[in-house]
Amino acid sequence: MTTPPFDPVSDADIAIVSAQLGRPARDVVGISARCVCGGPTVVSTSPRLSDGTPFPTFYYLCHPGATAAVSELEANHVMAEFTQQLEDDEQLREAYRSAHVAYLADRESMGNVPEIDGVSAGGMPTRVKCLHALVAHSLAAGPGVNPIGDRALERASWSPEVCTCTFDEVTEES
Repeated sequence: MTTPPFDPVSDADIAIVSAQLGRPARDVVGISARCVCGGPTVVSTSPRLSDGTPFPTFYYLCHPGATAAVSELEANHVMAEFTQQLEDDEQLREAYRSAHVAYLADRESMGNVPEIDGVSAGGMPTRVKCLHALVAHSLAAGPGVNPIGDRALERASWSPEVCTCTFDEVTEES
């Protein structure tokens, strides 16, 4: 089993992610995507939290600008549009199933949790339930792995190529 590529987590990363989330970051095992400035954009979370709870969302979008832009897409019913595209396009469905398999493999590289075996995130492999999880997967895995996450990124008002971070005060305190 191989481990997905991600950066190790520093104390400064945890402070930034906690500030981004507005709560303490839990069981972060890596930083899977970073802003162009170097700040965390996606974290990888242990598939079993330290309190024993199974946690299927391996890739978690933490960047406030990205989260807000994806929330806007969800508010505008883009999930229903993408679900319809899945129903209409066999090639897209197959690519989305492949994304599901890749997501499971990445998470399982950090440990097998029987309670969530076969459950990925975001509605994969048959529907679109959470664009945040799908965009996080796209940012972590890179273009071409999760077609729905890629489509959402293309439509989002936020870009991973433009820094909108506001964590300077957190890094100075760390």
